[in-house]
Amino acid sequence: MPRPQTIQIFLPDGSPRSVKIAEITNRIVKAVLVPRNKLEYIATREELKNVGVYFLFGDSAEKAKPLVYIGEAEDCLYRLQQHNRNKEFWNYAVVMVSKTNAFTKSHAKYLEHIAIADAKSANRFQTENSVAPSKPFVTESMEADLLDSFETIRILLSTLGYPVYDRVSKDQVPDKEILILTGRKIRAEGDLIDDGFVVFKGSQAKLKTVPSCPDYLISFRNKLVEEGVLIEKESEFEFTEDYVFSSPSTAGSIVLGRSTNGWQMWKNQSGKTLDELKRG
Repeated sequence: MPRPQTIQIFLPDGSPRSVKIAEITNRIVKAVLVPRNKLEYIATREELKNVGVYFLFGDSAEKAKPLVYIGEAEDCLYRLQQHNRNKEFWNYAVVMVSKTNAFTKSHAKYLEHIAIADAKSANRFQTENSVAPSKPFVTESMEADLLDSFETIRILLSTLGYPVYDRVSKDQVPDKEILILTGRKIRAEGDLIDDGFVVFKGSQAKLKTVPSCPDYLISFRNKLVEEGVLIEKESEFEFTEDYVFSSPSTAGSIVLGRSTNGWQMWKNQSGKTLDELKRG
C-alpha cells in the first residue's frame, strides 16, 4: 500500500524547467532529470559520472504511447552523450545513481533487467529496447537490496512525471465507482486517475467517426488501431488493454468517434456524471 514519504527536489541552476535532482531522504538512490539541451551543463557536474541506470523519454507522431528507452552504464554521462548523437526520439533523460557511489556494474545490469521487464509488463510507455537483457546473477541478499532500490526508482520516476510502472486495472476500482459511457450498441468503462483517464480493457468504441470528427481524433484512433490497442469486432472496436488518455473528454471522443464533453458523458452506475461526482 502507498505510504507517506518525503521527497526532496534540488534545482542546481535555479530553474524549475531545467535539471532536477530528486531523492527520498532516507534512501540511497537519487534521480537526476536532464533536459536534452542541458547535457553541456550537467557535464560540468559530477552526478552522472557514475554507475547507474538511465531512462530516455520522448514522443513520436507515429506512436500512441510515450516512448522510453532504458539502459545502464558505468559512466552515465558518457552514455547520454553517445545517445545524444545517435538516438533521435528523446527529449529528457532521468538517471538513477547511488548517493553513496555504491552501485557496481552488476547492480546496474540487474536494475536494467527488472526495469525493462517491468516497463513492458506495466505497458504504460512504449519500450524502445529491441532486446531485453537476461537476468544477471546476484546473491539473494543483494537482490533484496536491489529490489528495494528499484521501488525507490519507481517512485522517483512517477514523482518527476514519468509513471512508467504505475499499473492501472479495473480490479483496483470498486464496481460502484466505475464510470460508464454508452452509445448505440457500444459500452465503455473507465476511471479518472491521477494522470488522466483510463478506459478499461474490453470496452467498446464506435467503428466509424462522424463526418465532423476532428482530424486529430481520427489520427489518434488510427494509431490505436495500428498498435493493436483497438481491434475490430463485428460492428464495433474493442480495447485490448487498459489505456490511459490525457482527459475524460479525449477518452470519450475516441470511444464515440466524435468530439464530446467527457465530464458530462461518463457516468457512474447511479447515473451521476463525472462532473457531478468530482466537480459538483
